[in-house]
Amino acid sequence: MRLQGKVAVITGAGSGMGKATAELFAAEGAEVVCADISGKQRDVAAAIGDAALAVQTDVAEEADVRAMIGAAEDRFGRVDILINNAGFGGGMAPLHEQTAENWDRIHSVNLRGMFFGMKYAVISMMKTGGGAIVNTTSATSIVGWKHHSIYGAAKAGVNQLTKTAALDYADHNIRVNAVAPGTIWTGLVAMSEEHPEPPPGGFRLPGIPLDRWGTAREIAAAALFLASDEASYITGHVLPVDGGYCIGFSGMGAENTGAPD
Repeated sequence: MRLQGKVAVITGAGSGMGKATAELFAAEGAEVVCADISGKQRDVAAAIGDAALAVQTDVAEEADVRAMIGAAEDRFGRVDILINNAGFGGGMAPLHEQTAENWDRIHSVNLRGMFFGMKYAVISMMKTGGGAIVNTTSATSIVGWKHHSIYGAAKAGVNQLTKTAALDYADHNIRVNAVAPGTIWTGLVAMSEEHPEPPPGGFRLPGIPLDRWGTAREIAAAALFLASDEASYITGHVLPVDGGYCIGFSGMGAENTGAPD
């Protein structure tokens, strides 16, 4: 029960990594706010029970994010943890084929939405003596990935927001870290609703040192560590959870049909 007595707000909680994180955090004793734009967060919260609240949230809209944090305070009295996870991919093409509209669309959620989540979580946490924020970034924020210029740029911006906020709010006992997933089976790169997880042992994935896809549960476990008191002396860190991809980068993005989450 590593999160007993804590209140966690989780964006993108309707599916994939956000859903896995909400379920794990609830199992570890947290009261959880499941926020998503899809409506699927209602089923996630219902399965968890009284310790969960579902909130309809478009993280690209500042008013929605403000209301999300307000709903957490109204229901549970405080916000101790923000898992700033909502995001989406798209626009996989060479840079010269990209459009301003695609830039704005991807950045509106993957960077602007992260900013809003951090802003209003920090305001809440400063009132209650501190907290922990974990942003979901991507392996594409650390190494290049073919045809992912806009997505990678947005996620690299999340890394810098993470490091700067860690400095800005250390005096307020607010830790800010990030998880950088690699190729994760669920989430943005899920291949089908019928097969949400790889087979036992995982599908092989050439170019990844651990030679398999990651799972949403493994990302949730990393977020749990960074959000818990076990990481009480860690802030401003971007943790790759990528099967060794970033340290063993071999240009796999040129041939891989998937994409890092």
